[in-house]
Amino acid sequence: MDANLEPILQEGKLIRQVNALIVAHLRDNNLNQAASAVGSATMTPLNTEAPPNRLLELVAKGLSVERDEVAKGTPSSGLFAGAVPAGHASVPVPTNVIDFSETQDMKGSSKSFPKHESRHVSEHKNVARCARFSPDGRFIATGSTDTSIKLFEVSKIKQMMLADARDGPVRPVIRTFYDHSQPINDLDFHPQSPLLISGAKDCTIKFFDYSKSVARRAYRIIQDTHNVRSVSFHPSGEFLLAGTDHPIPHLYDVNTFQCYLSANAQELNAKAAINQVRYSCTGGVYVTASKDGSIRIWDGATAQCVRPIIGAHGLNEATSACFTKDQRFVLSCGKDSTVKLWEVGTGRLVKQYTGCF
Repeated sequence: MDANLEPILQEGKLIRQVNALIVAHLRDNNLNQAASAVGSATMTPLNTEAPPNRLLELVAKGLSVERDEVAKGTPSSGLFAGAVPAGHASVPVPTNVIDFSETQDMKGSSKSFPKHESRHVSEHKNVARCARFSPDGRFIATGSTDTSIKLFEVSKIKQMMLADARDGPVRPVIRTFYDHSQPINDLDFHPQSPLLISGAKDCTIKFFDYSKSVARRAYRIIQDTHNVRSVSFHPSGEFLLAGTDHPIPHLYDVNTFQCYLSANAQELNAKAAINQVRYSCTGGVYVTASKDGSIRIWDGATAQCVRPIIGAHGLNEATSACFTKDQRFVLSCGKDSTVKLWEVGTGRLVKQYTGCF
């Protein structure tokens, strides 16, 4: 792991633990309205468990340690100056915490990257609109305007790169699916099973079993009411999200195909189509990027919008958005030729990357 990233991840873990202790303390003292407000602002579950008075105990111990250090003439330089003494907390405190408030208005230019050489070109007959790796990295799926889906085996692509391949021509495309009537917009792999889903302009979400070599068509189909622009499996594989021309994401139960919409949809005043929807790695939250330039973060359990970032890319379309692994930040891209990093807890713009064309 990048040494510069480790302090950020540790800080994220510490902040989540502190938020949980605060919510539990407020709830246990019958300050339910305050607990609900803090929980909503920080996306901390209200049913989080903590020993009674745990927050008070930690604060008391911390103050005691600070007094001892002052008495010895070795006061700490700040809250994150060192690790909390053993037994006082389960998460180590980072020593080099980055203060993102100092970089709030910073604009960074794109770094120069080494040149990459194309070693294989997809055989689609028209524009390739999307591509997705399988969770284990063994496969790549591509979807095209020509309505076809091609499944590539990564090991065979690598085999093609060997100059002394002696077993004849290698064909990395192991499956080709034809079952859509209009261009394909997005793809996603099931997190556990050999299943691939596709969302297309024909208002359908189709399920393909790529474990069967003779299968060329979908074995299950969800008929949506709108152009399906984006699809994303929940990490459990039991649910999937669809971003469509409808302004509210559609949540489907994979087993029953029951569709759910947000209960506070009317309060959002959302009117623009969704370009992309993506779950976080835990499924606790998901994010949407819309044609009106807005980014919205949703609670994965209640399907309610908990953090709208209106006009994240001005009046330009927000084309994509995804979470960092610790769910603390969202990275978005828009047709204003910028990439932006947002803090989930506050909706604050942390950094803007320019130089895209």
